[in-house]
Amino acid sequence: MRHRRAVLLLLLAATRPIAAQEAPRGVAVAPHPLAATAAQQILHAGGTAADAVIAAQMVLAVAEPQSSGLGGGSMLLDFNAATHEVTHWDGRETAPAGATPGMFGGANGAILPATGGRSVGVPGTLRMLEQLYHARGGHLPWADLMAPAIRAAEGGVPVSPSLAAAIAAHADRLRRQPAARALFFTPDGAPLAAGSTLVNQALGQTLRAVAAGGANALQHGPIAADIATTVRGDTEPGLMTVDDLAAYAVKKRAPACLAYRDRTICTAAPPAAGLQVLQALGLLQHFNMGALDLTSADAAQLMIEAERLAAADRALFLADPDYVQVPLAGLLASDYLTARAQGIDWDHAADAPRAGNPAWTGPDIPLAASPPQPEHGTSTIAVVDASGNAVCLTSSLSGAFGSYLLVRGFMLNAAMSDFATQAEQDGRPVANRVQPGKRPATSMTPAFVLDLKGALVAVLGSAGGSRIPAYVVQGVVGLVDWALPPAQAIALPHVAGLLTGAELEAPGLLAALEARSQQVTQQIMRSDTVMIVTQPALLGAADARREGAVAIE
Repeated sequence: MRHRRAVLLLLLAATRPIAAQEAPRGVAVAPHPLAATAAQQILHAGGTAADAVIAAQMVLAVAEPQSSGLGGGSMLLDFNAATHEVTHWDGRETAPAGATPGMFGGANGAILPATGGRSVGVPGTLRMLEQLYHARGGHLPWADLMAPAIRAAEGGVPVSPSLAAAIAAHADRLRRQPAARALFFTPDGAPLAAGSTLVNQALGQTLRAVAAGGANALQHGPIAADIATTVRGDTEPGLMTVDDLAAYAVKKRAPACLAYRDRTICTAAPPAAGLQVLQALGLLQHFNMGALDLTSADAAQLMIEAERLAAADRALFLADPDYVQVPLAGLLASDYLTARAQGIDWDHAADAPRAGNPAWTGPDIPLAASPPQPEHGTSTIAVVDASGNAVCLTSSLSGAFGSYLLVRGFMLNAAMSDFATQAEQDGRPVANRVQPGKRPATSMTPAFVLDLKGALVAVLGSAGGSRIPAYVVQGVVGLVDWALPPAQAIALPHVAGLLTGAELEAPGLLAALEARSQQVTQQIMRSDTVMIVTQPALLGAADARREGAVAIE
């Protein structure tokens, strides 16, 4: 009998080596070891990549309640090995039907706080995973996929260093709600410490209801009523109703794809920031990145400038395509990217990157800038199964602990804070303004790398808020241009080009980039990137900056 094994690698410090193990049949990479274990167990039992991702995400709801769970939203890419088809599943939260474009604007232009009940969008993760399960013909019973999370919730899980740090950092807000205070603090009021046990009986009961009734258990009946009551009864009341929860619909979209070198990169389409990743890569394609020292100031300068230009276009155009006509084809057109690339200066940073004017054949819709909001509180899982099918899921609460509201054992998101805070700018409507039923723009960007025949080469994604596109871009460049194995590609010191400047981890580049007029901040960037490659062999890697784990089958 062929020996099967699961290798779990707990990565706690940025100074430790990246974890990577060859996987002869299937591999799962997740931001928490228990989630990776759950995915591996599902693969071992004959489940598909979709089955494994569902089980892993449910475990994350228990072990990483600060980052993802039943009360959030997600973006997912699905690769069908038999057909080479890539599908983008949009499980992003939506604005309640009662939302208005000016709901975040206060008197005299003041911005009202986007927290508490006001910040909660209609959650979509569970409904999206359920539809993926049925569409991909789940090989294992739905209830079996909930079982690892139920055991974890009711039996307890060790509090990870990241969760302990998050509880301590957000203690003041969490203490305001009795349910959150009871879950995340000791009886004498101290935040749970790393290594202590987190037991979540309420979430266990919710997961049992989901195991029996699917997503309807969350979006109809008593759980839905509790969500709406909590949101509307908060001191910062929101507008969500049980009708909003019942009406939520998943969007199945075509992915956004672009040729890069001898590969095709496919990412999540709007309202996700895949276009930002593809634009940055399309700009870098005009430069011989492979000839540069991968840790040099020249390489960093090019990536920063390309990412800043892409961020400028994202700020102007990215929004829910069901409400705003996003000029995706124009933004990715070769002549447009060539013109933009000519403006990149090797020796000098652009003063203030501006959006361009892509080939645009639609109506003249006035749009105004809407910079991306931070989205700390995000998780990414990648799985490839024995048949070569792959899934990459990025899920988020749009902030650590989301809205800080706990219902039935899970945190509610703060996705409404990802909308633009102003409905108009200079008398022109903002693309990412609040509208009823609309999905806010997001930095969540799961990605696939394909060869020219459409076969899967790599899966990658990351947490990190507005830095996510930069992390994905750097991962692709490391993999494609510098031919690095996945562990080394995601271990590269990060550089990120943002609208407001640049951030980097490697202090040795600071002076060289400042000499090129870059406004640079040097800091540790805890990306939590995951990557799996299929060629020449199946191999997975988790980012050592956080607690990611690789499990192989």
